Amino acid sequence: MLAIFGGSGDRRPFTLPLFPLRTVLFPGGLLPLKVFEQRYIEMTKACLRDERPFGVCLITHGDEVARADGATPDIASVGTLARITNVDMPQMGILHLATEGGIRFEVRGQTTDKLGVIVAQATPIADEPRHPLADSYAPLAKLLEVIAAKLGAQNFPAERRYDDATWVGYRLAELLPLPLAIKQSMLEVNDANVRLAALRQFLERQGLLQAV
Repeated sequence: MLAIFGGSGDRRPFTLPLFPLRTVLFPGGLLPLKVFEQRYIEMTKACLRDERPFGVCLITHGDEVARADGATPDIASVGTLARITNVDMPQMGILHLATEGGIRFEVRGQTTDKLGVIVAQATPIADEPRHPLADSYAPLAKLLEVIAAKLGAQNFPAERRYDDATWVGYRLAELLPLPLAIKQSMLEVNDANVRLAALRQFLERQGLLQAV
């Protein structure tokens, strides 16, 4: 498995296959995927064989499915590693994947392999330093607990860190009905308190949290 998965602090460039999607995966988040295109089935097999993650990047323009002209979508320059935690094949030619978000990375360049899979030249982004959740953001953690209870244990990360500012921000950013561009900005920001302040402002505007 890639040594960088899980945030070892290794800043050396690396290559990995990408799965461009109209979603944003955050570190520590859970992302179920239904894989039916042959190129991504082969990518999945290779990742399982080599015990390697793939990268998830937000599509900023273009399509998820392959185009007849072979054009690839435009993608965000910051993505997240996805580790496959479970695979199921409910019918021939379709894979159901359970994946978990690892560290973030920045795409420095890209090519396309013979199957049409984008292969990125990427640099790992260092993990945010852990900060205790400030008292002023305690209502956000309480809201997250309510959301987690409604989702159920099977749809929420097993590790709960409601006292961790980064973890709370990541979980709210992935679960709240934010525009994808805003979710991407929440992924790219490197300050947990800036992220939490933006999320609190959104919740106050939606009337889901009292202004303080």
